Amino acid sequence: RTYAWVANRDNPLSNSAGTLKISGINLVLLNQSNISVWSTNLTGAMRSPVVAELLSNGNFVLKDSKTNGKGGLLWQSFDYPTDTLLPHMKLGLDLKTKNNRFLTSWKNSYDPSSGSLLYKLEMLGLPEFFMWRSGGLVFRSGPWDGFRFGGIPEMERWKFVNIVYNFTENKEEIAFTYRVTTPNVYARMMMNFDGFLTTMTWIPDTLEWNIVWQTSADSCDVYMSCTPNSYCDPNERPYCNCIKGFEPRSGALDNTYTECIRKTQLRCNGDGFFWLRNMKLPDTSGAIVDKRIGLKECEDRCIEDCNCTAFANTNVQDGGSGCVLWTSE
Repeated sequence: RTYAWVANRDNPLSNSAGTLKISGINLVLLNQSNISVWSTNLTGAMRSPVVAELLSNGNFVLKDSKTNGKGGLLWQSFDYPTDTLLPHMKLGLDLKTKNNRFLTSWKNSYDPSSGSLLYKLEMLGLPEFFMWRSGGLVFRSGPWDGFRFGGIPEMERWKFVNIVYNFTENKEEIAFTYRVTTPNVYARMMMNFDGFLTTMTWIPDTLEWNIVWQTSADSCDVYMSCTPNSYCDPNERPYCNCIKGFEPRSGALDNTYTECIRKTQLRCNGDGFFWLRNMKLPDTSGAIVDKRIGLKECEDRCIEDCNCTAFANTNVQDGGSGCVLWTSE
């Protein structure tokens, strides 16, 4: 069995004598002493009865029995993910309800209670997904660049297994979702307790889940694997090397902790830029974002600001658009 969702993961029943029932407008889970251990926690009243239904896409919903469609939906499990993202589920922020839907790993392979790993949308600068382990940052997806998340180039291969993904950013939501375009093909994304975010498809012939993609244990995918003003390349030894115009403070980059410093001090107006290609954009938590302007105006703004260290397009589609400026490391 593959468990896609657990209601009361952090408040388990002590035995099998539990009751799941509708009470008023809520779905309630009671233990053997008839004490509520989990509820949908809705307030208000309904004239018509409510029903609970498990939909074919895996969404467990509570709805008005007399209203079809989204209007009659009172609550859905898709808004409260555990460790698994199924097709048509959304990962990210509902700007109307302020609900940020994120994945939390199991504690281990047999204990579904909340583990130490989170995969969550962060809104500082450009929105992107961060993986946290026990409160420490271990991986970032890179911002959405119009095609995919910049730090997950492997996403482009998903189309070969009929997975179509989308990232939406508008007044209602900032969210990632995906779907499978082939009937009777099943897929899931999972935040594993062992530290890997994994996308899988089901192979009926072998009755096994096939891994399509998972976050890498590669040195360059680990958050802050290199110091500021250096770049990481898994094909080089050492992985970390100073960007052009910088040099190791100690004379050699013998490990990832060596600092890279400027060879010459910047002159505020006389300097140009060195293009870095095939890069995951740096952390944008302290960056300035303006999606109304293009790359040339972005460059001009960076030259005019003596604190500006780098600039880039926010979207690489159709020749590029938008502007992000870094004024820190």
